[in-house]
Amino acid sequence: MTPIRPEFLPDASLSRDEMETMQRAIARKAQFRDRLGFDPEQIDLRRSPSDSATRSSSDRTPPRSTQQQLPGTPSDGDEALTTDAAADSHASLIAVADSQPPLVAGVDQAFLDDSAISAVVVMQGGTVIERTHAVTALSTPYIPGLLSFREGESIVAALETLDCEPDLVCFDGSGRIHYRQAGLATHMGVVFDVPAIGIAKRLLCGTPRKPVDNRPAGWRIPIEATSRVDCPPETVIGYAYQSRQYDSSTRHINPLYVSPGHRLSAETAVDIVARLCGEYKLPEPTRLADSYADECKRQVANS
Repeated sequence: MTPIRPEFLPDASLSRDEMETMQRAIARKAQFRDRLGFDPEQIDLRRSPSDSATRSSSDRTPPRSTQQQLPGTPSDGDEALTTDAAADSHASLIAVADSQPPLVAGVDQAFLDDSAISAVVVMQGGTVIERTHAVTALSTPYIPGLLSFREGESIVAALETLDCEPDLVCFDGSGRIHYRQAGLATHMGVVFDVPAIGIAKRLLCGTPRKPVDNRPAGWRIPIEATSRVDCPPETVIGYAYQSRQYDSSTRHINPLYVSPGHRLSAETAVDIVARLCGEYKLPEPTRLADSYADECKRQVANS
């Protein structure tokens, strides 16, 4: 993958005010509506591509991506489409989409001393087709709301080593559920101009329309913006989604907080996450990326 908007690459030399200014510029470029190169109903963990097998990052060839660019759809320098034009573009892209399941990448991080380890796992249906990772120095301290500047350098480095071109990237972090509507998934989604979803375990900002405690599996509720978010109050910026739940009155699993990063709506984002969740709480691509990040951390620690 190649950054499409390098002007938004994380820069540790920026001041906090400059980072927040960049986030607002990223949010203005982000598209929180559907502009996908595939039909979300093509996502099915039970399906596997007939000609793909699990490959490591040292032995891989790029599979065919289902993402396509049609005449009249925006390039990296175009302004955002109108709602009607975006809908027409989405419909056209679906019409020409490959019958194979889309390529869905999961991204997660691990940390060792002063280093960040970013792991990427790409799936097509229920098959892992590529894994890769990168290790970089942590050049930015932890600052709430600026996670993408701390972790983004290693994520960009890892995504740049991919041989395939994912149709969708799922991040362990927030997208539009962010004070400036530019969480990790939005930042990286805009940098690479790829459909992106943020999947967080904690709610950074916004408020659910109903309490989220001890809900049954499959339950979802919109997260609305409050005055702390840079958009009109009550704007739906994501969803609380209960992917799994115990059959017990004394134990319960907390929901996931799903938000669009770039090129899809909040409703489509949560629909896709529901399709990607198998037998575990986390969507399969990010769950496998989490395990792979830990594997890479052990290798780095022992090297």
